[in-house]
Amino acid sequence: MCGIVGAVSQRNVVPMLIEGLRRLEYRGYDSCGVAVHRAGMPRRARCTARVNSLARTISDIHLEGSLGIAHTRWATHGAPATENAHPIFSRDLIAIVHNGIIENHESLKAILTAQGYEFQTETDTEVIAHLVHSFYDGDLLSAVIRATRMFRGAYAIAAFSNDEPGRMVGARDGSSLVAGIGETEAFLASDAIALAGYTNRFIFLEDGDVVDLTPGNLITWDRNGRSVKRPDRMIAQSLEGASLGSFSHYMQKEIFEQPLAIARTLGEIDALTPSIFNGADRSTFESVGKVLLLGCGTSHHAGLVAQQWFETIARLPVQVEIASEFRYRDQCHDPRTLVVPVSQSGETADTLAALKYAQMMGLDNTLAIGNVANSAMMRTTRSAFLTGAGMEIGVASTKAFTTQLIALFLLAATLGRVRGTVPSQQESAYLQQLQDLPIACRAVLAQEPQIIAWASEISQHENAFYLGRGAHYPIAMEGALKLKEIAYIHAEAYAAGELKHGPLALVTPEMPTIVSAPNDALLDKLKSNMQEVRARGGQLFVIADSGTGLSCANGLRVLETGAYFGLLSPILHVLPMQLLAYHCACARQTDIDKPRNLAKSVTVE
Repeated sequence: MCGIVGAVSQRNVVPMLIEGLRRLEYRGYDSCGVAVHRAGMPRRARCTARVNSLARTISDIHLEGSLGIAHTRWATHGAPATENAHPIFSRDLIAIVHNGIIENHESLKAILTAQGYEFQTETDTEVIAHLVHSFYDGDLLSAVIRATRMFRGAYAIAAFSNDEPGRMVGARDGSSLVAGIGETEAFLASDAIALAGYTNRFIFLEDGDVVDLTPGNLITWDRNGRSVKRPDRMIAQSLEGASLGSFSHYMQKEIFEQPLAIARTLGEIDALTPSIFNGADRSTFESVGKVLLLGCGTSHHAGLVAQQWFETIARLPVQVEIASEFRYRDQCHDPRTLVVPVSQSGETADTLAALKYAQMMGLDNTLAIGNVANSAMMRTTRSAFLTGAGMEIGVASTKAFTTQLIALFLLAATLGRVRGTVPSQQESAYLQQLQDLPIACRAVLAQEPQIIAWASEISQHENAFYLGRGAHYPIAMEGALKLKEIAYIHAEAYAAGELKHGPLALVTPEMPTIVSAPNDALLDKLKSNMQEVRARGGQLFVIADSGTGLSCANGLRVLETGAYFGLLSPILHVLPMQLLAYHCACARQTDIDKPRNLAKSVTVE
């Protein structure tokens, strides 16, 4: 969370910094700011509004400079207030922007206070600024290296000293930071997309790296203080997807992009072979005796759906872990485990930490599923699968989720093919079903008007239940998460059979219940669960396949998704839930693409 942009050039870099912040605003939007090097003392502009408001302020005060750093913030330490907004200064000499959390900031603050430093903010970032200042003797690089050796936690920083025009220093450990090089300028950013159009030459810094940038040049140092050469990568960054077109919000646009995103994810796949996964071969799968799925939030829900695919298709035991919890308990590891971290950004701090923990335990057969080709997660694993979701701007993930499910299904089916649990005839059936899925998704999305009618009712309530069974229980969890994220309605998901074990006490006519009802072997049991709700005056909103025998009646609304789509049916059922959350949010007039207290790329633990 939070976004960094920095540039050192021979021209005014402020317009580039502002444009970079706009592209990174999804990472945090509690506050933002820009600082530039100026003779005498650095100048800055900060605000607790959005980047467009900052741009107007900068225009009004004519802020310009050939060296600058900028930041858009998701608050951790300190409230979203102007005094806590970055860039942070130390004695009008050192300017710092920072992502991450310095876990030992309190002890460092005590040391600095004893040295006479006064703290003006509630942030841990001010500790970084003062610590760099305390070590500064005219060489910013040396000061930053000495300061970072005292940090405990995760960080990405960009800094300049007002005594050194034309020089910027960056550092990272556990939080993403990429350097860009142009002919006469150099850049830093949390995400390469911030620099699209300014350079296509990137260096992805490793944990512990410190980088010294001057116009057109950079030198990288590792955590041991040795000069190292990190590989240049030529990447043509695309801003495709950045335009809203005819849609009202990015979330709505991205929901309707899912048929295309699924088709892109499938590409030209015509056989279930290990070559589908970059870096994998037959040996990658032949030795697998267990699958470990790591993810947070929506990605964790994708893992829960996929658990049943791996067990059903490949006949493999599966462990699905919330990444933020995985490494904080003793583990019994199976050396035959295939570790599969799943993340939209590939920079999710908890997922990266869980992956590294698994690797430290000797589980080196790793396969990442992500949406950003050069992310830390995709670079860290032995093999990887890049989904075709494309740029996702809305904070509430939609197309990233469904394309993750496609990737996980392909992995489960490929493992089954290698292990002999998927015969060639079944392989052909799976591939055909996957190719038919985008059309089926379009048919479901065409029912948006009915979802709007549901939303007009549900949006008037402050609580909701979501029910599902089997692989549709995690789909209910995902639906409830979306309603919480953007409509601010408290929603809980339950395995439908669990209602009578406590939650049924909350069912009243004021508690709408949304149900995922596939036409599968559990349908009759699910119908009984729905009757338990109706008998207590509950209002049911049911997403059902055709042929279930469910029809609209008093207290029961039904939306049909079409014919039962077998193991892939969870993908079709989540689409109406995404639309329902979106239209409830519209009815409640919330900030849909940038919901309160949230940010898209979760880069802190």
